This record gives sequence, structure tokens and C-alpha cells, in this order.
Amino acid sequence: MSNPDADPWASPLSTAAPDEVALLDDPQEWSAFGKPCTSTPAGADAQAGPWESHVVLDGMHCAACALTIEEALRRVPGVAEADVSAATRRARVVWDPRRVRPSQWMGAVQKAGYRALPALDALAREQRQRENRKALWRWLVAGFCMMQVMMYAWPAYQAMPGDLTMEMEQLLRWASWVISLPVVLFACGPFFSSALRDIRQRRVSMDLPVALGMLITFVVSMAGTFDPTGPFGREVYYDSLTMFVFFLLTGRWLELRLRDRTAGALEAVMNRLPDSVERRAEDGSFTRVATRRLQAGDVVRVLPGEAFPADGRILSGGTQADEALLTGESTPVDRPEGSRVTAGSYNLRAPVTVEVLALGSETRFGQIVALMESASLQKPRLAQLADRVARPFLVAVLLAAGLAAVWWWPSDPSHALMVAVAVLIVTCPCALSLATPVAMLTAAGTLARRGVLVRNLQGLEALAAVDTVVFDKTGTLTRDGLALHAVHVAPGAGWGEGEALALASALAAHSLHPASRALASAAQSAAAAPAGWTVHAVQELPGAGLVARASSPSHAQETILRLGSAAHARVPAVGGDAGPQVVLSMECEGAAVEIARFVLSEQLRPEVATAVRGLRAEGVAVELLSGDRAESVQRVAAQAGIGQARGDCTPQDKLAHLQTLQAQGHHVAMVGDGLNDGPVLAGAHVSFAFGRAVPLAQSRSDFVVMGENLALVAQALWLARRTLRIVRQNLWWAAAYNALCVPLAIAGYMPAWLAGLGMALSSLLVVLNAARLARLPDPISHESSDDCAGAPRAVSTPLEVV
Repeated sequence: MSNPDADPWASPLSTAAPDEVALLDDPQEWSAFGKPCTSTPAGADAQAGPWESHVVLDGMHCAACALTIEEALRRVPGVAEADVSAATRRARVVWDPRRVRPSQWMGAVQKAGYRALPALDALAREQRQRENRKALWRWLVAGFCMMQVMMYAWPAYQAMPGDLTMEMEQLLRWASWVISLPVVLFACGPFFSSALRDIRQRRVSMDLPVALGMLITFVVSMAGTFDPTGPFGREVYYDSLTMFVFFLLTGRWLELRLRDRTAGALEAVMNRLPDSVERRAEDGSFTRVATRRLQAGDVVRVLPGEAFPADGRILSGGTQADEALLTGESTPVDRPEGSRVTAGSYNLRAPVTVEVLALGSETRFGQIVALMESASLQKPRLAQLADRVARPFLVAVLLAAGLAAVWWWPSDPSHALMVAVAVLIVTCPCALSLATPVAMLTAAGTLARRGVLVRNLQGLEALAAVDTVVFDKTGTLTRDGLALHAVHVAPGAGWGEGEALALASALAAHSLHPASRALASAAQSAAAAPAGWTVHAVQELPGAGLVARASSPSHAQETILRLGSAAHARVPAVGGDAGPQVVLSMECEGAAVEIARFVLSEQLRPEVATAVRGLRAEGVAVELLSGDRAESVQRVAAQAGIGQARGDCTPQDKLAHLQTLQAQGHHVAMVGDGLNDGPVLAGAHVSFAFGRAVPLAQSRSDFVVMGENLALVAQALWLARRTLRIVRQNLWWAAAYNALCVPLAIAGYMPAWLAGLGMALSSLLVVLNAARLARLPDPISHESSDDCAGAPRAVSTPLEVV
């Protein structure tokens, strides 16, 4: 039985199936479209703490819709936070399972006139496809009817006085009325349903003035058709009605397609995981199950062309994987038997059997998705300003239309109403609301495809104003990988090279610093043993090195070991060109005794000089700050083409220098390896965490460079500046459009069809202008193959653990 209170204009898809939504109240389904806000131990109750869920919204058209949904969600008891993006039509909801269930806050969205779907559910993709098909049908109906109505209106425009009899003119009006009915009853459905929703909720959105304009035009024309001798019988406007409906639907449909193409990077990433996968049963057979049902320890079979559903280890078979999502590089990588594979990467060559090691938010893919979701729902400062202006502007539009009708009514009521219609339609602030978020999201998607993840959309605006870039050295300008070149045991120390290396490795194993990893790797390759020494209580001192307690059967008391810079080891520094050095010392009776010095070879990234030139081409000053010795830093700076460089810097020294630059009025971007530059990265106007070793869940940088190409920093700055330029162009266009068209509409010089065309073109132009950001060429001119693809250059510099 039909619901007598149902919205007659609503799409069948706008009413959620109760059983379908109720299924989401099952706690096992929550992880499909969200995660706990706080980590919970294994076996803990998932309902013990708040959850963060992401949903896709149906029925949204503008920033006012986003504000309405936010208000509806925040009024639900148990909902702590709600953020809605008009550009991506997604929402982030933080809710307490002890007070509310997903069906309840989704029901609040439905009562507000919209529909919420799980962001990771295949139903969201099907819904978008149905919406696109229906939008296309509305556009086709409006276009066909417009042509028919124009055919009936043409004789009235061309006929001379007396050429058309009253009966013929009336017949043409009745024919136009009949042909216009499908436009009003079907093609205009979204506008009318949105307007009715606004009236019931006592609010104003961008569809309300448009729907009023359509309704007034149709009613005035129908009055002229039914009563040719009445006050509105002089002229009918069916041609204007069908034309501006067609233009509006054209603009909305193209805008929808462009949004899916340019701002759909997030959905493309989130849908990278397969919906189902073949899992091995106890009897050895494989059955297909939903990906979200997997658990650590399961064994799955991944076929060529499928994405790996989780982080895991290949048990049988070998293949190649596309890991462009993680590195920004499209070159396939070999993954033989026993190697690790990552969730979201594609199996390219052969079927493999994989043991599941990590799932969901514990994977790097999950961290990337969480980062992009957070960025997509952020509202840059300019977008927040547009949202605040939108509703008061719409109220002003309604008042302006009413005043224009009152002004023109004494001379011609029919013309007065059509002037009001033109004002209502032409002043819709869609372009103003779309100007900033569409450009920002397009730029973020472009950077993601190139290997740079945007954590903070506001960072794009800040990056565009940067005039100084400060680089860390180790792991940033130089490669992560270091190699042990030589071991120099102190004369008379009584240690062999292998024993000294093994002891140093026992400390280095507790650090992620490139120098520590090089020592640990060299010791593993040499199969050295620490000669009975036991190391414990290892601590890492940022900018200095490692310190630990050690004991041995040959020593009655515990001793202290130090590994790092000469100053940290409390032994004299050795200058010259001996190479990067790490010193191991032991404290005996209050004095430090040197055990060995380890000489490492450090490699400058081949693209460093190109990146520095690219930054300078943008008018940006480049500096280098490092904890390494000054001689080391100066050599690296000279090879990289950096004029300003400082060494022997502790993290506090770096932060102090950064603050000095900011006090001088400079806008500073900091580029570090993300491991121990936290205070400096947090203190900069904009920060880049560089390197694949960055823990995404812990990093607080604005941008994360996923691959190995330092030139991406220059590309990000270049793209950020062009993004802000396009945002300003969009805002100026929206302002100029309204400043020009509103007076013309009030003065009666803009017919309704032209107002509809102007409104559609204004929104479309903003989206098209932002879409240019997805097709920008690479701004960094590549070096010759000899310069870029040759062997990495070794930098012989004293090294300190930073």
C-alpha cells in the first residue's frame, strides 16, 4: 500500500529500505564503512568506544544541502561529530554505539530528505550509476520536449499581425502545454522534490529559487492558455520554461560527470580492494567470501588482475605486483614466493596463494584511505566562507525577486512575474559554492596519482604562499639506504672487526635511522656474533645516537655503550674525507673508550638538483638543516645546488631556525623523513614527510610523499599555486557573473531561458576550470638519461645519527 504522506516527486531510490538499513546495526558490519576512533585490544568489545563511519549521500546538490545534513546528524543523541562535503557528497560521522545505532542516524538523514549509504558498499556504486542514468533520461526528455515546444512557438515569433487566427494561436498554446507536462512532471522532479523538502524543513537551499521560477513560469503560462483574455493571456512562456530546464539539466549532468572524473580519486582508491576473495577452507578447497569477513591467518588465492585484499605473505607461486598506490611509480615489482604483498596492490601475472597478515586500518592501504577520507571532508577556509555566505545570499535572492515583481507589477503583471523568475534563476550561487572545493579536491586527486597524499586540504592554500623550503638531509636528500664501507677498530681495544660490528648491530637493531639499518644489515650479512655480550635498555636520542646497557661474563659490572656521533660517543671527532662515520664507545670507570668507527657510504638522490632548480624557478629559496657535521652538510648542499646550509643541528636548533625565518615574514615548508623531525614538521607553515618508512597513522605532516622522487615536492608546490590561481579565477567569475546578470534580470533585460543558460554555464565553467588541474603537464623538466639514470653519486661526509 502506498504511503499517502510520501513525497510524490521523490525518486524511488531516495527511500531507503528499512531491512537494508537495519542490517547495518550488526556490529560485524560496522567495519565495512568505518573504524573505532580508538584502538581496542584483541577480543575487546567493539561497542565500548566511539566509531567513525563514512557514508555516501544521495540527493545532495549544493553547499546548503551539506549544511542541512550536518545539522540533522548533529541533532541525533549519540552523534558527536558530523562533517559533510558538498563536492564529494560524502559524510564522516562520529557516533557512540552505546547511545545510537547506524540505522538511527541514517534515518535522521532520510527524514531530512536525503539518503545515506555505506561508503565502502557496492550499493553506493550502483546508486551512482542509477542516478547518472536517471539524470540522462531527464535531460533527454527535456531536450526533446524543448524542440517540440520551440516548433510550436516559432510561428508566433515569425507571424505578422493578422497572420495567425485566434483559434490557431490557441491551438499552438494547448499543444505547448501538453508537451511541457513531461518536463514539469518528470524532468523538473529533482528541483521540486528538493524545494518541497526545504519547505517542510523550514530552510532554504539552492534548488528552492529555481523550483519557484519553474513553477511560476508554468503557472503563468497555463493561466494564459486557459484564460487568453485574462491578465496573463497576452503571452505564454512554455519555450522559456523548457529551454532553461534543459540548460539547467545539461549543466547538472555534465557537472555530475566531471565530478565523478576529477574528484572521484577517493572512491577509486577505496574501491580498490575486491568485494570478495577466494579463501581456503579446512579441506583445502577454496570458497569465495566477502573481503570484510577475512581474519589474520586466513589463506586466500588471488588471481591475475585482482587486488590483494590484505597485507600478507605469498605461500606459493610468484608474480608481479602494481604498487603505484603506495609508491607513485607504475613500474611492476617482482613478488616471488615468500615475499610480502600489500593490500590494494594488483596481482599482474599469475595466481598466488597468500597468508593474510594484516587487515583494514592496520594495513598501509587502510592508512592511505583514512588519510584521503579525512582530507576529502575538510573544508578549506575559502570554502567555509562560501558556505556561510550561501544561505544569506539565497534569502537575499528571494527578497530581490519579490521586490522586482512588485516594481514591475503595475505596468505588466505577466512581465513582472517573469522578471522575478529571471532573478530567481540567474542568481543561484552554485558557482560560488563549487569554486573552492572542486578545485582543491581535483588537485588532491592529481597529487595522489603522482604519489603525494594530501593530509590537509588547507595545506594546499598554505603551500601556494611558501617562499622558503627547508630540507633535512639524511633520508630526504640522500637515499634511505647506506652501505658499510669500512670498519676501523681502535688500536689496543682488543676487539675484532666482526665482534665490534655485531655489538654495534645489537644497538642499531632498535633504530629506524638509515645508518642503523646499514649496520644491522651488514652484521646480518657477515653473520657476526657479539661475543657473549647482552644488550638491554636501549634508548635513542634524536639528533645524537643510541645508548644502552650491556653485560658480559668477562665483565663483573654492567657498562654503558654508545653508538652515534663522535660527540654522542664522547670521543674526539676525526675530520677529513674519511666518509660518513658512526662511532661505538664503551664507558669504563667514568671515561669513554672508543671501540670502533664504522665508515658508511651515503648516496645523494639523483633528482635532487632537478628538484632544487624547480623550486628556484618558482621563486622559492632553498635551505638545508641537518644534525650531521657541518662539513658533511656543506658537501651535500654543494652537490644539490643549495646555498644556505647548516649542520650540527639538534631538533631544537632546527625548530628555532624555522621560527626565526617565520618571524622574518617567510612562509616556510619543511621536508623531512618523518621519523624524528616531528617538532619541526609541526612548526612549519607546510610540512612534507618523505619516504616510504613514514607511519601514516602517526605522521602529522600536511603532505606525505609515497615514492622515492624528491621532485614531487616541487611539483606539489607548482600545482598548489596553480590551484589557488584557479580558485581565485572561479571566485572572481562567480562574483562578476552575479554583478552583471542580477541588474540585467531586475531591469527586465534577461529572459528566463537566458537566465537558465547563464546559471548552468556558470556552474559548468567553474567545474571545467577546476578540471584543468587533472591534466596539467609535469612542471619539472627531466634531466638526460645520463644524469638521472646513472649510478647514484656517493657523498663522502661525516655522518651523525639524526
